[in-house]
Amino acid sequence: MVLDLTTVSPSPVENNLVCGDGHNRTGGFADHIPEIVIDSITLLICLCGLFGNGAILWLLGFCIKRNPFTVCFLNLAVADAFFLLCTSVFLIIYHVPMLSCFQPELVHVLLPFHSMVLLTYSASLYLLTAISVERCLGVLWPFWCRCHRPKLLSAVVCGLLWALACVLSGLVYFVCDLDHCKSCWVVLATLCFLNFFLFTPFMVLSNVILLIKLRRSSWQHHSGRLYTVVFLAVFFFLLFAIPLSAQIFLNFFVYVKFVWESCLLLASINSSSNPVIYVLVGSYRKSRFNSEANLLHQSSPGCERKGQTFLGGVF
Repeated sequence: MVLDLTTVSPSPVENNLVCGDGHNRTGGFADHIPEIVIDSITLLICLCGLFGNGAILWLLGFCIKRNPFTVCFLNLAVADAFFLLCTSVFLIIYHVPMLSCFQPELVHVLLPFHSMVLLTYSASLYLLTAISVERCLGVLWPFWCRCHRPKLLSAVVCGLLWALACVLSGLVYFVCDLDHCKSCWVVLATLCFLNFFLFTPFMVLSNVILLIKLRRSSWQHHSGRLYTVVFLAVFFFLLFAIPLSAQIFLNFFVYVKFVWESCLLLASINSSSNPVIYVLVGSYRKSRFNSEANLLHQSSPGCERKGQTFLGGVF
């Protein structure tokens, strides 16, 4: 997913309505109206998603007792929040030269944010895969997970996945975005293989196994709402975020106008949807758990009560 600024869009000077040379650029601007509309919708979704993920970060980070599940979902919320933030900044900087007469050199600021978008997107995929595999192992081997599972396993796995995402996005930035050397295709091929052909199948396979196993047993013996959150998060990721991985792969062969913008819009919807999933699943049939919630409200601190109220005891 290397953003070729000379291919994706005409240069910022060509997009200006009236610039320092006195020439009128109205025609060039009109050609980019659909792109501006798509990116404006994406920016609005990103701002809403930032608010939701910020609330989840506060609840999981400060209001709810830490456990292996909250560690993974906290890292996922961090990845989603930074993806939305970097995407917002990316889109704003990208369109400033198009809507004004700023110098074209401003476009070069896009490259670090382009790499950050790639980093946080990949981290979200890796973390969601780790959550799916961990829940699958918890159902297949519950005794091992309860008695022999290392306490810091979730934190270590999350750290390693963040490191992997940083290394890959760093290689894309230095090898592809800055140098444009011939070995760039090797870096991109590695990234596409890991994202599209390794982590995504593992995520899907883990959830299929998990669903089959749970259908054969009683959901009452498991945290039903937690599994519902995992299934919905994976479903929304496959529906909205995988097109961006496909775009990274197809960009090797052909560039189609507005595909990048559309994929970024869908990926922003995915990163903004997780807080909504947590709240909706937590509040579903909440009346069945009124007595448990009342007991929790009487024995928990104020911050924890707020967390359990909004998330409905999902974690």
